[in-house]
Amino acid sequence: MSRFMVKGRVWKFGDDVDTDLIIPGRYLMLRNMDEMASHVLENVAPEFAREVRKGDVVVAGRNFGCGSSREAAPMLLRHLGVGAVVAESFARIFFRNSINLGLPLAECNNISKNVEKGHQLEVDLKNGVVKNLSTGKNFNATKLPDFLLDIIDAGGAVEALRRKLRSSKGG
Repeated sequence: MSRFMVKGRVWKFGDDVDTDLIIPGRYLMLRNMDEMASHVLENVAPEFAREVRKGDVVVAGRNFGCGSSREAAPMLLRHLGVGAVVAESFARIFFRNSINLGLPLAECNNISKNVEKGHQLEVDLKNGVVKNLSTGKNFNATKLPDFLLDIIDAGGAVEALRRKLRSSKGG
């Protein structure tokens, strides 16, 4: 399996899941990441933070991550071990914040109509393919350009820059 392949169990959400639903503003004052993460998506899936496993895939409809430019939303999804977010579309600021923080994303038309909570997905970021392993159906997703894959692979923009600086200095 390539480094740009994610395989995991589906957590399904609808359209217009905003950053306040992902992490309510009242918890942004907390300084402990684990405590903050325990409130992720609590208003739409109270069990999510407790039951999500490393590599699980969040699937949503249109406009995932709309609302404020709350970097804590993708940061906490990644902290909980979410392997990727696959949605029909993303709010642009959420998309960019996710890439910058190393959270893999894929845009995939009609994905929310073709998966259910608990299905197993395989997300191939490099080739832009999402496979529903539970039903055998394959879906085309938008391929991410190599420079974005490099940022995700590094774990975020800061680490990607560190890698680039190290390689330009010869070590």
